[in-house]
Amino acid sequence: MRRRDFLKTGTLAGSAFFLFRSHSLAAAGAGAHIEVLLDEPVATVAPEIFGHFIEHLGGVIYDGVWVGENSKIANTDGIRTALIDRLKAIHAPVIRWPGGCFADSYDWRDGVGPRSKRPKRTDFWVDEEHAAKLPNDSPVKFEPNQFGTDDFARLCRLSGAQPYIAANLRSLPPYAFDQWVEYCNSPAGSTAYADMRAQAGTSAPYNVQYWGIGNESWGCGGQFTPEAYASEYRRFQAWVPHYGLDLKYVASGPNGDDVDWTTQFFGNIFGSRKIDPPFGWSLHYYTDLPEALDFTAEEVYPAYAKADRMEKIILDHWTAMGVYDHEHRVKLVVDEYGPWYRMDTELDPSHIFGQQITIRDAVMTALTLDTFVRHAEKVSMAACAQLVNCINSLFLAHEDHFIETPNFEVFRMYASHQGGRSVRTEFAAPAIDFSYTDNKQGPFGAGTTPGVTKGPLWGLNGSASVKDKQLTLTVTNPHLTEARETEIRLQGGSAVSAEATVLAADDIHAHNTFEQPRAVQTRTATAAVSGQSVRFTFPPSSVTRLAVTLS
Repeated sequence: MRRRDFLKTGTLAGSAFFLFRSHSLAAAGAGAHIEVLLDEPVATVAPEIFGHFIEHLGGVIYDGVWVGENSKIANTDGIRTALIDRLKAIHAPVIRWPGGCFADSYDWRDGVGPRSKRPKRTDFWVDEEHAAKLPNDSPVKFEPNQFGTDDFARLCRLSGAQPYIAANLRSLPPYAFDQWVEYCNSPAGSTAYADMRAQAGTSAPYNVQYWGIGNESWGCGGQFTPEAYASEYRRFQAWVPHYGLDLKYVASGPNGDDVDWTTQFFGNIFGSRKIDPPFGWSLHYYTDLPEALDFTAEEVYPAYAKADRMEKIILDHWTAMGVYDHEHRVKLVVDEYGPWYRMDTELDPSHIFGQQITIRDAVMTALTLDTFVRHAEKVSMAACAQLVNCINSLFLAHEDHFIETPNFEVFRMYASHQGGRSVRTEFAAPAIDFSYTDNKQGPFGAGTTPGVTKGPLWGLNGSASVKDKQLTLTVTNPHLTEARETEIRLQGGSAVSAEATVLAADDIHAHNTFEQPRAVQTRTATAAVSGQSVRFTFPPSSVTRLAVTLS
């Protein structure tokens, strides 16, 4: 479906009412401006904010990451080789595992030792309505433990990513956590666990620094109160052997904008019986939406507006944290985020929570990454949920088929930000006014999506960073039909050249399939450069990276 045909389908059923209009400045050809203040740095962009997440959920591990050493599918020690290669291409900095909700029902000891002797266990997701329909030999229902700690560490080593392990706080004691750290990090030949690691093929320690202390402890991780979770966190972080490493703990933070959870936890650990604060404060926010593919034009801007709430959530929690942590030693770790839809576009029935990824999702993912870059002093790590065959994935795989989604292209473009210096950037473009009343139900159950969403929505947004003499400017244009002719002014420097990489399509529904694996891909374009000015026209519904060489 072409864009002009898509926009003709404007009539909504039932009581849903839609209105959008652009400001008078949004007439075709009207100007937009971006000011890049090169001499106003924010902070270094931590590469880890471009991280990823894999969970023993649906087809993420089995059929996505792990195919087995004896598979006819190209693999490296059982791990899908195509996945390793693509992770290298985007310089994947960190991968989180084994969950997610699965983490707090997982005993790491089940996933080590000879594969033939590893026990099968009931998977956390066995009672999920889609999983319940699968046969009992499905790894979605009964975990075979063929992919464990050694395999995860191997995936990280092969792809160049750092491992980030989420520990079981709900159903295992702190001593089991100590032993997991020992298995991963104790020196060669030093302990029985180090010898077991060597028998698995790696005598050298894995040197895992990032450890999540529980996951979603307000929900599937135990349904704790913030005070009770703070008490458990105290137990888990105390006297863990470091083996010469600077262990970086990530505490289980709030669901969305639950500021009370943050306030109560920080009040406890910074209170009269103060303990060392964690490295990071986990934050989860999903954009719950009804349909991955069967959506109308009227539903696009409300989706962008929901995704854009990430900035307010970050600011709200940062402020709450600062009441107790005056020096802001604790940073935010947004280790689950992305658009989440009802199931109906998964590639295989075993891929529970699987969904197709369109240009709309690429725009939402890009605007979230831009938020992280703009707030580089606040966000130290993030993980897109999830890497393959699930929510907001970069890849879709089934048996010997493997494709990249539009999100992969976003991460490939945005890799240029890694390690750069975020600089303040101001955007001025015609805003989009809209008002939409939705009666559809999202994936989280009744009442999660329905309601009124209103504009205005920004006309252009993005972020900028500088590394050596290279400026990376990433920009999203959310408008469905209008390009944005834009002047970009460089304050504190001038440009020698500029090249653009653009991700866009004529149809906002555009996505890749096994039959058409390159239906959505990037193209390059040149930008006009004159001293401190760069001019470029951002296409409708697009994500663009401008690589500007500075004089």
